[in-house]
Amino acid sequence: MSVVFFVHKLLLSLYFWGNSMHPYHVSATELEYEPQHKRLEISTKIFTDDFEHILSKTYKQKVDLTREDWKPQMTKLITHYIVTHLSIKNNNRQLSLKLFGWEIDHEAVYVYLTADAPSFDPAQIIVEKSVLYDLFDDQVNIIHFIYNKKRISTKLAYPEKKAIISFTGN
Repeated sequence: MSVVFFVHKLLLSLYFWGNSMHPYHVSATELEYEPQHKRLEISTKIFTDDFEHILSKTYKQKVDLTREDWKPQMTKLITHYIVTHLSIKNNNRQLSLKLFGWEIDHEAVYVYLTADAPSFDPAQIIVEKSVLYDLFDDQVNIIHFIYNKKRISTKLAYPEKKAIISFTGN
């Protein structure tokens, strides 16, 4: 998927520290508008240990994202969690997020989503993200939005949940 960029790996690698321990609680989401298909392509990167912890706590069941035989069950949990903790509005319309897939890459989980956006307006995009806020009061959620090869980045530090992004005048 075209939205997985080097910056995710670099950013979260800088925060990674020692045996599955990291001093910062951070996730990164990158959204890119794909004009040919009139949709958003989205990737979210979350530390595996934190993600397993919040899924287990939220859904009150054992979670192991590394077990291939549990993948269908884990996919349901991941989908439900992400779509209830990430939302995108455009043209005063809530976009419907669809899971494309997910994978583990070293110490992090990448979750890939798409959202149809047939009448996308770059003037006002509202992204609400509260990933891991139920777990950490020092959580930082980074958002990168790419439109027409231009990038706007912002961060949401707990308890901030909403970012308003506009590509007008940029």
